[in-house]
Amino acid sequence: MPSHPRPSSRLLWWAGLVAAAGGTVLSVAGWYGISGERFAERQLPYLASCTVPGAALLVAAAVLCTGAALLSRAPGRSEEAEQEEDEPSAPAAPSSTGPPLRVPGGTLAHRPDCPLVAGRPEAEPAGDAGLDPCPVCEPWPR
Repeated sequence: MPSHPRPSSRLLWWAGLVAAAGGTVLSVAGWYGISGERFAERQLPYLASCTVPGAALLVAAAVLCTGAALLSRAPGRSEEAEQEEDEPSAPAAPSSTGPPLRVPGGTLAHRPDCPLVAGRPEAEPAGDAGLDPCPVCEPWPR
């Protein structure tokens, strides 16, 4: 199962700031709308459309910024590790160097460690057959 990269603390921090700005704007707009209305039934639209979503965004901003602070102070994390997370890494080298395999009657060539053929006793060497590369394990180029 593929592992998903953890978001960097910088990404969480900026997302929290954007959510805080949006929440503040909505809350102020809701307050301004409510303050100009005398009757409660005329205040409800402002409450429902601005004040409540604004407050929810402010709570989300607090959670995101707290997560960013905790993530940046995680033990064993350095600034270099966070920068490496932000930069795309080179594709991993194939983990097996055996000859490509195929399933009888199949049209794809697989690396021996490909999850589509690993542990299948009917998998056979691909040989010189004109097969397309598997999109999961990408056996070419070698």
